[in-house]
Amino acid sequence: MSVRLRWVAQAQFAGIYVALDKGFYKDAGLDVKINPGGPNVNAETMVASGADTFAITGMTDAILFAREKDLPIVTIGMTLATSPYAFVAQEDAGINSVKDFAGKTMSAWFTGSQYQLYTALTNAGIDPSKETVVSQPFSMQPFIDGKYDISTVTTYNELLSLQEQNIPVKVFRADENGVRGQDGAIIASEETIKEKPEIVQAFLNATLKGWKDAIEHQDDAVNIILKHGTALNREHQVRMMAEYAKLATAGDTKTKGIGYVDLDAAKAVNESLVRFKALKAPQDVSAAFTNRFWDQVPAEDKRL
Repeated sequence: MSVRLRWVAQAQFAGIYVALDKGFYKDAGLDVKINPGGPNVNAETMVASGADTFAITGMTDAILFAREKDLPIVTIGMTLATSPYAFVAQEDAGINSVKDFAGKTMSAWFTGSQYQLYTALTNAGIDPSKETVVSQPFSMQPFIDGKYDISTVTTYNELLSLQEQNIPVKVFRADENGVRGQDGAIIASEETIKEKPEIVQAFLNATLKGWKDAIEHQDDAVNIILKHGTALNREHQVRMMAEYAKLATAGDTKTKGIGYVDLDAAKAVNESLVRFKALKAPQDVSAAFTNRFWDQVPAEDKRL
């Protein structure tokens, strides 16, 4: 079987590579191939078509968008317990809260992250439709050059890059400004769930065991990632791993365990996307997200 990543090998996918290298998949009776992703690869479509058995894909939003397109995919786990997105402004720009975003030029990736920005603006009493929000490239250089007043980042990657370049910024985390939702969805197709539930269970068990091991032994995890990745900077991967571990263990994960699907957050995101007319109609959250398999993951493999 195969698992499709939404990007290339890096600490963002440490749990998958640890599960492969340390034999957790093999011990579960699985022969797993990891397929890298990229900007031109849609992991949801690959799983829906049967090209890949599983995938590690994006935010709660991405799953709802896929379901609206009638892609028969289901989220069986969430790698990150909270949103990894944040909004940054130059430290000397006089921007001290999201309320100060009004009248500024903002950028976001128009892949779904813009709705996290819209939600933060709405929560601050700002009408997003009256603001200037432009599409952001996969580079922070325009922000560094002052083309945007506020840009979107993930705390595990772009924010680290800014810090490594000694770019002083003020950071406004999405989850600290009322944005719900998770990231790093672990998905399977409806067909696989129906016909091979034991395979789905085995995959999730081994994957969460891999993530637990990666979080608890981060140096080992980085060494494994460097073995599989290409031209990766070790220090950046160390910092990415540390930040990813924080996001994966946020909220209720200390008591519940890593990887659980926050159904209430999914419902909140569903309502938000309808409000912004990103979805034509509410989606069936119970069909798109499930804790059926997560509930059966052994406690020792998901609790830290």
